[in-house]
Amino acid sequence: QVQLQASGGGLVQAGGSLRLSCAASGTTISSYNMGWFRRAPGKEREFVACSWSDGKTSYTDSVKGRFTVSRDNAKNTVYLQMNSLKAEDTAVYYCAADSQGDWRLVDYWGQGTLVTVSS
Repeated sequence: QVQLQASGGGLVQAGGSLRLSCAASGTTISSYNMGWFRRAPGKEREFVACSWSDGKTSYTDSVKGRFTVSRDNAKNTVYLQMNSLKAEDTAVYYCAADSQGDWRLVDYWGQGTLVTVSS
């Protein structure tokens, strides 16, 4: 059974930092594109960043220069380093594993971790 366990969320002041982790079990992430999404209160889930299986990364414009996605295939874990956090980054963050290069067809979702940024 494949599971993605997201952790690292919490309450932080604006301008602060958090690092989210997503540990996979039941599969190896090396062959997956690993993504981070978020759902803010009252809004739809949105793409945040991803680590493609070929090593490349992508970010939504609002987090470029502030967030960094990385992976450690040996630890079967993907990370999201979030710096210079803003109140609008407040959301539940989810990790996802995709094998088809299409985030509309995610294979596995993590359970989410709440990030709250106080202004």
